[in-house]
Amino acid sequence: MAVPDPVLRRRRRVWTYLVLVGLAVFFLFPLVFMIVSSLKPDGQILSDLGGWRAFLPLGDISLRNYAGVFDRVPVGRFLLNSVLVTVAIVGAGLVINSMAGFAISRLRWTGRGVVLSVVIATLIVPFETIAVPMVYWVSQLPTLVLQHGRVEYDFGWLDSYQVQIIPFIANGFSIFLFAQYFSTIPTAIDEAARIDGAGWLTIYRRIAVPLSGPAFATVAILTFLPAWNQYLWPSMVVQDENLRPVMVGLQYFFQDNTAWGEVMAYTSMITLPVLVVFLAFQRAFVSSVAASGVKG
Repeated sequence: MAVPDPVLRRRRRVWTYLVLVGLAVFFLFPLVFMIVSSLKPDGQILSDLGGWRAFLPLGDISLRNYAGVFDRVPVGRFLLNSVLVTVAIVGAGLVINSMAGFAISRLRWTGRGVVLSVVIATLIVPFETIAVPMVYWVSQLPTLVLQHGRVEYDFGWLDSYQVQIIPFIANGFSIFLFAQYFSTIPTAIDEAARIDGAGWLTIYRRIAVPLSGPAFATVAILTFLPAWNQYLWPSMVVQDENLRPVMVGLQYFFQDNTAWGEVMAYTSMITLPVLVVFLAFQRAFVSSVAASGVKG
């Protein structure tokens, strides 16, 4: 006797959800281990590594590691610096990269294909290969400094916020993603707006931007993650503790005896903003990726 189609579909759906739940649990293991270990003393963390107790809040559970984090590093200052730098990079990047993507996608001008090719080509250049030349160049850039109550002209961006922000505003992948998404908007809308007397800036601001919410959310997430996780660049250009971001703060836990409980507590604290941002924008992220994939 043949199994009715609705029953068969239901069984397939159940198996699909079981597989997805299993994969979700598997990928959540590191996160669960990190949070659970942040509540345990170092000795118990090491002794529990051989079994399932490593993923369960059993034994000597407390918040002592979190208190130890605040005693060892200026967490509040590091978090504030990372928030300022990340918000500035994301905010300015959304404006600059979306305008560049709009110009490449919607405007007709000679050489835009070459420019788009150059933008895409920048994606294959590892940041590590240009980090040292960038350090030299930012150390030679002019700047204004406040000394003895007066604004004076000087050179060098080292130990500043702008050296952590400005080099990362323009992003080739963000420009490409915006250009791809803007190309899905019918050109007839532009033509109608131009007939009504709207300029390109008005079309961008009142038509393209409101219709591209998923693209903006996706770029915000993809820009937020590397900006928040910056480690190499701040380590090279920022020596002032008052300007360091959260990732550089990990160095403090490996200078003497490594306190693994405090390391887990610190990483749990700095991972929370990433999870919040992703959960807030995940629906728009999936929508944008799906739309760009259909277009491509």
